[in-house]
Amino acid sequence: MGPDSMVFIFELIASTLLMFLTVYFIICLSDLECDYLNASSCCRKLNKLVVPEAAGHVFATLFLIIGFHYWIILLNVPLIVWHFYCISHIPKGNTGRYDPTEIHNRNVLRNFQKEAFVKLAWYLILFFVYLYSMIYSLVKGE
Repeated sequence: MGPDSMVFIFELIASTLLMFLTVYFIICLSDLECDYLNASSCCRKLNKLVVPEAAGHVFATLFLIIGFHYWIILLNVPLIVWHFYCISHIPKGNTGRYDPTEIHNRNVLRNFQKEAFVKLAWYLILFFVYLYSMIYSLVKGE
């Protein structure tokens, strides 16, 4: 098993964890929509995970840089830019990315849900790219 295979195994694990984290976001937002969860506790839970999600994605992409897989890095860049955009454009006075007073607006909640589904699809696509790349590197290495 070569170093490329190890990089892609790590990427598979990282993308799986990021998918689970995104599913957690979707569940919390849908619970909020159905009034199973109040806005302040939902936003508190989600705000704790915004920076770790971005950091996890950046950390996983650093392994691709170490492995010199530049074309796959290009697939990761748009979502990394989106993470940093969202973190850097939090309005003053808000408690974080998810604010309990603004999330009651149905359009804001819907936009957060759409964003979570798009991120889930993105991580799923990356998962299969990593899986294919891992299999290819294992076959090529034999």
